[in-house]
Amino acid sequence: MGSEPPSSPQVVEEGADEEDEELSGAEDADRRASSGRGSLLTRRGITLRVLLKDGLVEPGDGVLSIHYLGKKFVGDLLNDGKIRWVETGQIFNSPSAWATHCKRLVNPAKKSGCGWASVRYRGQKLVQYKTTWLHKYQPSADMSLVSEGEDDEMGDDDEEEGKTAMPVEDKNKKSKPELHDISLMQRRDRERSPVRYCTLGTRDAARDPHTLVELSAFSAINRFQPFNVAVSSNVLLLMDFHCHLTTSEVVGYLGGRWDTNTQLLTVLRAFPCRTWLGDKDAAPVVEEEICQNLFMRGLSLVGWYHSHPRGPALPSLQDIDSQMDHQLHLQGSSNGFQPCLGIICGPYYHGNQGVASTITPFWVVPPPEQRPNDYGIPVAVEVTYVQDNFLTTDVLNEMMLLVEFYRSAPDLVPFSQMWNPNTSILDKIKASLSGHAPKDQAYAQILEYVYNQLRNTQ
Repeated sequence: MGSEPPSSPQVVEEGADEEDEELSGAEDADRRASSGRGSLLTRRGITLRVLLKDGLVEPGDGVLSIHYLGKKFVGDLLNDGKIRWVETGQIFNSPSAWATHCKRLVNPAKKSGCGWASVRYRGQKLVQYKTTWLHKYQPSADMSLVSEGEDDEMGDDDEEEGKTAMPVEDKNKKSKPELHDISLMQRRDRERSPVRYCTLGTRDAARDPHTLVELSAFSAINRFQPFNVAVSSNVLLLMDFHCHLTTSEVVGYLGGRWDTNTQLLTVLRAFPCRTWLGDKDAAPVVEEEICQNLFMRGLSLVGWYHSHPRGPALPSLQDIDSQMDHQLHLQGSSNGFQPCLGIICGPYYHGNQGVASTITPFWVVPPPEQRPNDYGIPVAVEVTYVQDNFLTTDVLNEMMLLVEFYRSAPDLVPFSQMWNPNTSILDKIKASLSGHAPKDQAYAQILEYVYNQLRNTQ
């Protein structure tokens, strides 16, 4: 449990306008609580003090956090509803004040902190606790009233993860129950406009690592693509299926062969990582299993893939650095050249053409020697796609293992719901996978069994 603040703390008053509204709302909430909550309370009237009083949160050391542009800030929740920043001991009267202060340290141009959408209590956003309070104590309230100020609160939500919540006006426009239920899949894609590589300049620690970068052509940097690539249709099918199963980012590896004589990289098998990103305990076990599978099949590691579930299939600055690390790793101690292919799959981005996923193969050219502190240059890779004769048992088994792995996951995609007014999410998946079909048309009957398993997950 959290201790009381020191006797003479420095109280920071940033975000005063938001804070004043929250404090006055807290006093109003206390009065309404004593009278049995007979009056309607708006979101701004729900403060940390209200949540503490009603037992939705508890004081504690290090229970609050902010993630912003690659930086993490940790705070203590005090008994009186104030926040103490662990690093400096400063006291803040509200989440808005603390968030504004921390974000201005990283980005001086930041005007507001959107505290309730940015601050997390034990990993969950504070704004979700407001919603819980409303559902518990004002279940019959008109949501157009209790959502007062929600636009301000949600505007900066998830800047670290690169996602955004559905705007309030879009939620209120939905009248059909079946459409209201698919807010998870139809919430507006975050406007993450990619930048041109030439605008990046030297590395900057304050730059958002999730900034997307447009791909260059080899010809645009006066280079020839130094290798040819052929990718099996079964690789694309399994990779696309994996990326469609969850609203979270997924990762997998690519197995194949590198022919030094013909300079041809052949990608023959995808190996999905059946683990959660950030699970440091499970990752080594999964990677070791994949290495054994590669060895047993006489294949080499030739690349990797990952998804941008609701965003463009373009590399971020973080992806560029990861790709460069993989390329250097595959060169080995002999410094012999072996390419490493990176692929990004964007299954649920509404900017895609049609219902098919966008699949982007890329490579990274090191920065010029005279500018070693620049980012690597992401370039588009020309690929030949080879249609397999049939769907292999290996691929089918892997698809079933993926279904079992994600069956009870909280981020499992709601397959029975609608992708657009005319197409269910499951039909969207079928259409996207049909673009990677083998020559043997019996694959459709085989995959129907897999699709039935997806239906049974919900």
